[in-house]
Amino acid sequence: MRNRWSDRRFAVITILPAFILVFGIVLYPLIQTFLYSLKNMELTSSNKGQFVGIHNYMEALTDPSVWESLGRTAYFSSISIILELVLGLLIALLLNENIRGIGFLRSIIILPWAVPTIVNAAMWKWIYHPEFGALNGLLTQLHLISSYRPWLSSPWTAMNMVIMADVWKMTPFVCIFFLASLQMTNRSVYEAASIDGAGIFRRLFVLTLPYLKPTVLVLIVMRTMESFKVFDLIYALTKGGPSNGTMVIIYKAYIEAFTNLQFSQGATLSYLIAFFIAALTFVYVKVLKAEGGI
Repeated sequence: MRNRWSDRRFAVITILPAFILVFGIVLYPLIQTFLYSLKNMELTSSNKGQFVGIHNYMEALTDPSVWESLGRTAYFSSISIILELVLGLLIALLLNENIRGIGFLRSIIILPWAVPTIVNAAMWKWIYHPEFGALNGLLTQLHLISSYRPWLSSPWTAMNMVIMADVWKMTPFVCIFFLASLQMTNRSVYEAASIDGAGIFRRLFVLTLPYLKPTVLVLIVMRTMESFKVFDLIYALTKGGPSNGTMVIIYKAYIEAFTNLQFSQGATLSYLIAFFIAALTFVYVKVLKAEGGI
């Protein structure tokens, strides 16, 4: 009995530092942020700290600017995820072939993903520079444009340029997942299908894509969560501009909390984002389960 108690006490002592660290860094801020979303935390208000219940949530859900930011976030997420999945799959199919120099290509494909996001954003900001940017220089040399353009000066163009920067960084991450799955496939099945006369596209749609459904599910869930939290790329490239054209929902929460000092609104938007991502993930899992993907 004494030995059992000693083992339990040793386990508690061992786990306690990690628990304190997790509570202090993760759990306490989560709880405090949720409490902020239920209170009036406006610094200039005479009722600061007053409990207001779901008033902040109702105010956020009826604010047109919130829905506009959510729409921009949905556009950013959907376009970037689709492009990353398509490009990642195509590159993975290429890297899965036994061709000369494939080991070197597999080694360097990870480099864009390994670059820190803030460095990636700074690099693309120089690429998009209206006077010295490499993109303008390349397109001019190819005679696709007649004069240099300010790529980040209009809302629609700026959003698509941000998407391009995100796709360049995250496509290798998607490619690695697809390549790992393709490496575990049974090549004899493909050889048998090829002997039976199945072409490359038929093998792709009948054999490869159904096999990759679980991988697609994981990637969609992971990339949806990450893309809805995109911040540093927006901050370094456009700061939400021009004319709020790249003001995604998480950047709006940042502006409300740390620029406008509206801590309640910032906390409320943060939890609305979390609820929305959880609901979207649930839908993804249900849909792919119904289709037999997992």
